[in-house]
Amino acid sequence: MTQDVIFQTLGTLSGQSIGMVTLNIEKALNALTLDMVAAMQAQLTKWQQDDSIACVVLDGAGEKAFCAGGDVRAIYHASVANPNNITTEACEFFTQEYQLDYLLHQFGKPVLVWGDGIVMGGGLGLMAGGSHRVVTERSRIAMPEVTIGLYPDVGGSYFLNRMPGKTGLFLGLTAYNMNCADALYVGLGNHILNSDEKEPLYNAMAELAWSQDSEQNHQLLSGLLTNMSQPHLAALSVSPLQQFQAQIDLLMSGDILDVHHQLSSLNTDLDWLKRAQKTALAGSPISWHLIFAQAALGTEMSLADCFKWELGVSVNCCSMGDFCEGVRALLIDKDRQPKWLFADVDAVDANKVTQLVTSPWAEDKHPLADFT
Repeated sequence: MTQDVIFQTLGTLSGQSIGMVTLNIEKALNALTLDMVAAMQAQLTKWQQDDSIACVVLDGAGEKAFCAGGDVRAIYHASVANPNNITTEACEFFTQEYQLDYLLHQFGKPVLVWGDGIVMGGGLGLMAGGSHRVVTERSRIAMPEVTIGLYPDVGGSYFLNRMPGKTGLFLGLTAYNMNCADALYVGLGNHILNSDEKEPLYNAMAELAWSQDSEQNHQLLSGLLTNMSQPHLAALSVSPLQQFQAQIDLLMSGDILDVHHQLSSLNTDLDWLKRAQKTALAGSPISWHLIFAQAALGTEMSLADCFKWELGVSVNCCSMGDFCEGVRALLIDKDRQPKWLFADVDAVDANKVTQLVTSPWAEDKHPLADFT
């Protein structure tokens, strides 16, 4: 049993229990390892089938982060040692991570995610799977995969394409850090509390009249969170994403070269937009193409099919994309000077993109074939 993730149950006055999951590697901002993912999958599957568990809560240790993403170092080392080959490490990590995310989406019982502090990458995959997603004044939510030669996975193909206008494409290309107002605007958060209200929330949850009726339990928890959120919604500042939605849509309109030109020539006094512009233009040109391919999926695909598509693309990125170089520059050598495979977005070979988005498995052999 790994102590990197702690499982507890909270008793309630109703006699039902609440399953508590705490990601517990504070010094690594609770980044997900394969062991943590496997432990959570096993425990959550038990709780899903346990009639005494009415609800599940996901939380992160410490003040800084719920979860800053996946710990990809093991995948990096395996991929560097086996160039141009899909490694067991990449397959296992992404397969199990997506199985966990999908389990949360399909859980049935209420899943409350306490999205305080940093919620990035794989952390956002967990949060998006929750039915009740709480953000706070300290929430900083982003999909920064463009900086490591990946693309917003963990279900991003599903939820980014369902955001207002071109917001999803903007978030993918720029790794923009959303605040609580932004998260509520795009639907990643659905309740807002203060960071110091966690204990009062858990105390109030212990007093709810939980039953074995999941639908009723969803309504109970929604009612409690709606009441507690009310004062914060009244005082909420305007979301930059909402305020500048029209400009973002214009900036993101056209094909990939149009958008690259529009971002390159953008002249703005807005600090948050300058940061977004800088990150996008420094990102992997391959990632740009993958993010556009992802946006082109639209809203027709089921969540299950989105995860299947992503698994193929993710393992391909590790074997023949910019992933290893991005991880090296950002996390291993930390020189922040990635040498991408292509000099710019215009130079990316269309065949390379086709290779990356082509599943390495026949449909019946797909590791996620049982997703329905």
